[in-house]
Amino acid sequence: MVQKRIDLPLSHLANGAIQEKLDYELKKVFDNIHDKNTKAQDKRNITIKLEFKPDENRQTVSVTSEFTTKLANVEGVSTTVLTGRDLHTGNIEARELKSSSPGQTYFDDDVTPRTDVGEPVDVIEQEMNRKKVINLREGN
Repeated sequence: MVQKRIDLPLSHLANGAIQEKLDYELKKVFDNIHDKNTKAQDKRNITIKLEFKPDENRQTVSVTSEFTTKLANVEGVSTTVLTGRDLHTGNIEARELKSSSPGQTYFDDDVTPRTDVGEPVDVIEQEMNRKKVINLREGN
């Protein structure tokens, strides 16, 4: 049997520590592949850099490893926000638009009617009924 001139199996270097690091990075890659928040077809990669630094006599060589892993980015999400100034207080307000267009009501998953920013319609109606209604036909 011919003996290898350079016998440095990656799985045995540093008592298996390089292989352990590779296994750790592989787990991250496969977790990322199965993450539903990433694009399935995006490429992932692991780069292993081995650096060799010999001494002055060129007899002993220090070997260090460096791992760089690139995973698929988590996909972003977008929404629409309604913003304006409250006419009574002057404060600037912002709320997420829950319906498909401003001023439009919609039904949530529980079939509860809601305003365009997600407030229950019956709560708004109750608040309006509590406010004093001025009858302009009556004399003061």
